Amino acid sequence: MPHADFVHLRVHSAYSLSEGAIKPDKLAALAAADNMPAVAITDSSNMFGTLEFTQYCTKSGVQPIIGCQLALTRPGFNLPPDPVVALAQTEAGYANLQKLSSLSFLTGDAVKPQITREQLCEFSEGLFLLTGGALGPIGRLLAEGQIEEARAYLAALQAAFPDRLAIEIQRHGEPVEQATEPGFLLLAEEFALPLVATNECFFAKREMYEAHDALLCIAEGRVLAEKDRRRVTPEHWFKPAAMMRELFADLPDACDNTLAIAQSCTVMTSTRKPLLPRCPKVREGATEEETLRAMSEEGLRARLDFENIEGDAQKDYWDRLEFELTIIVQMGFPGYFLIVADFIQWAKDHQIPVGPGRGSGAGSLVAWALRITDLNPLRYALLFERFLNPERVSMPDFDIDFCQERRDEVIKYVVREYGADQVAQIITFGKLQARAAVRDVGRVLGLPYGQVNKVAELIPNNPAKPVTLKEAIEGEPKLQDMRDSDEALARLMEIAQQIEGLYRHASTHAAGVVIGDRELVKLVPLYKDPRSDLLVTQYSMKYVEQVGLVKFDFLGLTTLTIIDRCLNFMRQQGVELDISKIPLDDKKTYDMISRADTAGVFTFETAAFRGALAQMRPDRFEDLVAIQALNRPGPMANIPDYCDRKRGAPWEAPDPSIHHILAETNGIIVYQEQVMQIAQAMAGYTLAGADLLRRAMGKKIRAEMDTQREIFLKGATEKGFTPEKANEIFDLMAKFADYGFNKSHAAAYALVSYQTAYLRANHPVAFIAACMSLSIANTEKVALLRADAMKNGIKVLPPDVNKSGPDFQVELQEDGSYAIRFALGAIKRIGMGAMEELVKARGDKPFKSIDDFAARIDPKTLTRAQLEILAKAGAFECLDQNRQRIFGAAEMIMRTAQTGAAERESGQIGLFGGGEPEKIRLPQGPDWPESERLAFEAEAIGFHISAHPLDMYAQALKRLDVTPSGHIQRKAESGTARLKLAGTVGAKKERITRTGSRMMWLTLSDMQGSFEVTLFSDVLNRSREMLDEGTALLVSAEAKLDGESLRLTANDIQLLDNAARDAGAGLKIWLDREDAVPSLKALLEREGRGKGQVILLPKTGTPARPELRLPGGFNVSPRLAQAVKLVPGVELVEDA
Repeated sequence: MPHADFVHLRVHSAYSLSEGAIKPDKLAALAAADNMPAVAITDSSNMFGTLEFTQYCTKSGVQPIIGCQLALTRPGFNLPPDPVVALAQTEAGYANLQKLSSLSFLTGDAVKPQITREQLCEFSEGLFLLTGGALGPIGRLLAEGQIEEARAYLAALQAAFPDRLAIEIQRHGEPVEQATEPGFLLLAEEFALPLVATNECFFAKREMYEAHDALLCIAEGRVLAEKDRRRVTPEHWFKPAAMMRELFADLPDACDNTLAIAQSCTVMTSTRKPLLPRCPKVREGATEEETLRAMSEEGLRARLDFENIEGDAQKDYWDRLEFELTIIVQMGFPGYFLIVADFIQWAKDHQIPVGPGRGSGAGSLVAWALRITDLNPLRYALLFERFLNPERVSMPDFDIDFCQERRDEVIKYVVREYGADQVAQIITFGKLQARAAVRDVGRVLGLPYGQVNKVAELIPNNPAKPVTLKEAIEGEPKLQDMRDSDEALARLMEIAQQIEGLYRHASTHAAGVVIGDRELVKLVPLYKDPRSDLLVTQYSMKYVEQVGLVKFDFLGLTTLTIIDRCLNFMRQQGVELDISKIPLDDKKTYDMISRADTAGVFTFETAAFRGALAQMRPDRFEDLVAIQALNRPGPMANIPDYCDRKRGAPWEAPDPSIHHILAETNGIIVYQEQVMQIAQAMAGYTLAGADLLRRAMGKKIRAEMDTQREIFLKGATEKGFTPEKANEIFDLMAKFADYGFNKSHAAAYALVSYQTAYLRANHPVAFIAACMSLSIANTEKVALLRADAMKNGIKVLPPDVNKSGPDFQVELQEDGSYAIRFALGAIKRIGMGAMEELVKARGDKPFKSIDDFAARIDPKTLTRAQLEILAKAGAFECLDQNRQRIFGAAEMIMRTAQTGAAERESGQIGLFGGGEPEKIRLPQGPDWPESERLAFEAEAIGFHISAHPLDMYAQALKRLDVTPSGHIQRKAESGTARLKLAGTVGAKKERITRTGSRMMWLTLSDMQGSFEVTLFSDVLNRSREMLDEGTALLVSAEAKLDGESLRLTANDIQLLDNAARDAGAGLKIWLDREDAVPSLKALLEREGRGKGQVILLPKTGTPARPELRLPGGFNVSPRLAQAVKLVPGVELVEDA
């Protein structure tokens, strides 16, 4: 069948971010469907999709043409650049296109990526240039009537692109195209240049025009109804060849030339084998192999000496080292190990915390000897072949965890070592997911937010496995009803489905860094992220490795930062500890883990892990490795058997020959490595061959499985096993290989878990302070950590301008113990920078008074609003106990500070000299009532710290038999199902159930911490009006233990004030003046009669005060108690 007689040379794929709407696979399919022999990709300034596009075209039997729409800078201020299209004809042209695309992002400071005409001409070899149509530089000059300038510009391009330049003509129906076409025809004839017909394609079908229009609006923050905005026409779609021929029937040569140009473009993006740079640390006069061998032997000697491994015990280590080095050299990877060892050793030598390992790399003895990993692989039976297999050639891949805060220092070291032009981060692309697409389309359509949000909220939010809008509509009857009953919402959903999944923006991979053996621009096009100094590859992770670049993962792990900060706090307490040398058999640590008391412990703090730990009660490091592997969907079904056998239940291996392999895990196949060892023991596999077997089992490919079964049966029968036994073991291995875990990874993470658990068990103040420090911006997490500290008897002291730092810190108490001092920077809406400046102004000399504070602070770094928040938080109580007074004086304090600063700058010392600071006249008056004071404190800090609103209900809570939050778990474990709970309302999460009713998870807090209660629709509907933040509630709840996790379900909710009043709480009121009585009488009459008793204790001049019980009962509530405290003449108020 003859091919089509037209080729599209100007196509924007979805990689023209928020502009193109054709994904590369779709683009190749469209060309193939129309029998086009070739098709071009010409994204705006970038080559993000060229390799992906090449691969899809090759599969579809279509020739890929690699191009790019380049933007040429215009002389003048901030003028929009002119587009032209460059197509790669040769290898040199491809290299130049890569260079020009990179220059677009890397040079200049314009908002949009662009290059100069001079740069285009400098790198013109091997490129074919299209002039850009009516919107290109020639078209613009023609439209402006500047024919001579157009001639001069075209002459310059023709000089740079001899026989490689065409006049581009488009017919989308735009007036400017019709106006400029005669000029183009004239210039083409005058300069003897070919004409070429293009249709600038942004979307696949005409029907997608409206959705694409919405996409343009989303990109620019506009709405469809606006007139003055960017648009394309309904004609900017991937038109069939026949339609293009018809459109340009009067200029058949313009279509013929598309085929001629396509035939001249004989290059495409190709893949390469990995290109490793030479490590700068290769020793003088030695090869990479010799350097690796020498460093490994030296490192292993040091490790063996440190671990006191001597004599014959060393033989296994040296044999394993030789075996690994042979394979590493044979596979050509000495350089890779040297590069990784270099930057990890540099980090460790500069006290940057590095993780013990991650993934299968922890199975390498060479890595352990080079200090890349910190787990002895022979001690924990970790296999090298799981990491590097000579029978499965692929790049090794060390994932390295660094301290989150100092990871960038390691990357900067790598940049210094290899050169800034050889190191880059890796690009990633953000997609329009279903919810975002609905919200964005709703906005550009001008629909009410509430209406759009109802649709968005019905789409399941699962980042791990995103649900498409189509799937959501199919699975949610309410969405179907909305679509069928409301035309506007139907249109919303239709457009959102068309743009969903398109690329929205470019970002950088959180961890991946590539290092090249030459300038990266010679290997891959480059991008610049405005938020980073590093270069960024234009290819994403999947494709960057295919062009020969080797990726190194620099992962930031917050836990390592927590450990580092904890060790710093311990130094302040006079305790020095090397975390790499802690004993792995500390009883205190295992006792704490067995109680599932693991808040802040790496991986062990989730409810699922706590339940599993309480069940298992680990008492050795191997248990921690096993729980890392078992506590996942699938394997967790084996936890009860593991625990029973651990405590003595008998078990038998499926065959005695593999008993020793399964003994560590109580007869259960837990690790992928065990599958490999069983294959070795029973069927004579090499470990490398066994790794291929493990992979085949994991993939479940029938043909591979059948082949492996034959090999296994043959090997097993040769070793004397019956075919029945061999098949039984093979089937057992296949079952467990599906979800068996990588033991090297489990062991490395178990070590980090143990290290954090050790610190929590043995140094809890420093550890919890470190956890708080790393969560300083997360109020909810800080509140949970504070509750944990209180539960463990650790004081968390309130913020204090004289004692707090910007961050959390440990503080020595008078009794010799340590407490945690709350951070000024953790107060809401206050800013870490401002608090650092405040602490700098304080220095080593505490503020003596508010006057002294105002005289010493820098008014440029603080605002009145920040002073008011500090007052609400109680941070000035060291200077004045009355919070309302400081709050009211904030403006005055700032004015005084500004006056003082101005005098210091001008060299004046004020009217009365420079001795004492200027006296500030503070407003007089009482402090806020207790309830208001605590409400303001919670507003500023996020929770109550100096006291809790429930403190004033103490007697009522006893009468009501309320269970404090710290005792809920214990009561539930003892079998108590129904509990009365009290707390103030905090966070709320509401969602719609499958049946369409509503439910809520409500967080309540009391003096001991916080807890979450589930409210189903009946209770939620009855109590919704009571659920304002800060409201004190009494909840009747049912407690249910689901495994080890606790669930609280509310049966009834009432206001705590009402419940306390009905419980008959009483008041004792100490009076020191007789004139308080009329005010008291008025208050009691206002509250009315009830069950509470009121006792007056007037001052009579004698040591013992008489108790006067007022007749009848009163409506006694904490609100009344607060009001009584404010009555002049009342000395003290207590619960009776």
